[in-house]
Amino acid sequence: MANKIRILIAKAGLDGHDRGAKIITRALRDAGFEVIYTGLHQTPEMIAEAALQEDVDAIGVSLLSGAHNFLFPEIIKSLNEKGLNDVVVFGGGIIPDEDIPNLKKAGVKEIFGPGTSTTEMIDWINANTKK
Repeated sequence: MANKIRILIAKAGLDGHDRGAKIITRALRDAGFEVIYTGLHQTPEMIAEAALQEDVDAIGVSLLSGAHNFLFPEIIKSLNEKGLNDVVVFGGGIIPDEDIPNLKKAGVKEIFGPGTSTTEMIDWINANTKK
């Protein structure tokens, strides 16, 4: 149990669509990860604080609101302010392809778009998250 990768799944901002986040949470739990789901309407600061309190290895952020260019960098900034720059941040949702390079430059490690299989995400987490 102590060797399990701990992942925080977060819904940032005013986006109220959480079905995808809940499906991902269940899929990751079924794959053997320890998963904490924060619920809706989390601020970047709340996400970083939850990551600190829960001692997570990774954070998956679901965004469908169009605020990804603001929220992802703010989450990374909040994590860095708490000394959590080793936490892997990945995301999913409706994010235009042309925005992904800037998000990666800001510190987001991967973006999973619509249609990504849970197996692909699980394999990526296993390959890119250290325990």
